[in-house]
Amino acid sequence: MKARKRLKPFEAIALGFEPKKYNKYLLTDLEVIQLGNLRKYGMKIKPIEAMEEDEETRVLVIGDLHEPFVLEGYLEFCQKQYIKYKCNRVVFIGDIIDNHYSSFHVSDPDGLGGGDELDYAIKGVKKWRKAFPKADVMIGNHDRIIMRKAFDSQIPARWIKSYNDVLGTKWNWCENIEIDGVLYEHGEGGQAIAKSKNNMMSSVCGHTHTEAYVKWTVGKNFKVFGMQVGCGVDSKSYAAAYAKNFKKQAIGCGIVIGGHTAINCLMDL
Repeated sequence: MKARKRLKPFEAIALGFEPKKYNKYLLTDLEVIQLGNLRKYGMKIKPIEAMEEDEETRVLVIGDLHEPFVLEGYLEFCQKQYIKYKCNRVVFIGDIIDNHYSSFHVSDPDGLGGGDELDYAIKGVKKWRKAFPKADVMIGNHDRIIMRKAFDSQIPARWIKSYNDVLGTKWNWCENIEIDGVLYEHGEGGQAIAKSKNNMMSSVCGHTHTEAYVKWTVGKNFKVFGMQVGCGVDSKSYAAAYAKNFKKQAIGCGIVIGGHTAINCLMDL
């Protein structure tokens, strides 16, 4: 009689069995989704341990969230793209939170107060943290509103908590990051195509909610792309009322493979 062995979680699910308690295996929510969709999506998804060892980096770029005013279903959409393209790295392109109550523009007098909006934002960010516990986060203009106002009020930086402390994350918050020769930044001061030309390197940006594209600039000796990833903002929320007469928002995310291939993924609405 052949010896039996205990199946690993991804092996069990691939064969059609479901472990009774995922917590037993210390799986994250995203890992459960990845493993559980092996059969549903008809894909042969590698276990996460193997994905992380791949030489080629596959980056999921998540658009502006503006929590707590994110569009319902956007999180699940991003998770599906992560699975579909077998991503092994995550970049949030900025504006994780909205801070509408403290905006430099006029705030809605019937909107949430500062404490309530922050509570709802933290609750929303918690879902993203569970789905993507490890990520690089570009600091957006809405993220830094409180820091800017503290600075204007002459409050020393040491009095201010970090983004991770306030939002309960363990992400890498930064102004920009370079991965495989591609520059990721929020996008103030110009869209991705202009930045790619100015920096003479491929660039990925958010910030402009109505744009989602990949445009290449090709010269005799080099080629670079500029990618706008779109956003995940609920255009019907009062925080987005300023844009009610703008063109339709581009709800989507981006995929960058090995620094050489950029793909826009737009959500069906």
